[in-house]
Amino acid sequence: MTVDVHVYTGVSIDTACSLGMCAERNAIANMLTHGESKIARVVAVMPNGKPGSPCGACREYLMQLDEHSSEIEILLDIETMTTTTLGEIVPAWWGEERFLENN
Repeated sequence: MTVDVHVYTGVSIDTACSLGMCAERNAIANMLTHGESKIARVVAVMPNGKPGSPCGACREYLMQLDEHSSEIEILLDIETMTTTTLGEIVPAWWGEERFLENN
């Protein structure tokens, strides 16, 4: 869900040779196609149907989208509504300086 409260979904494309794409990146591509880049919340649905944490590649992709990406809320457990932020699961991110250079 974007900060403008639009929901984008994606499908996981699991192929050989790393040519596939996670559902998160698929949804992000759809969001970018529609002119948005600021994400408020993410739900990554695991193969068992429960929410979980995005994979490492998706975490990195999310971090690079916007200087405030560390604030993205991620749902970890639907029953208890447990959440975390992207910044909590990507500590000491290497790329913060790239946003400082643009300001």
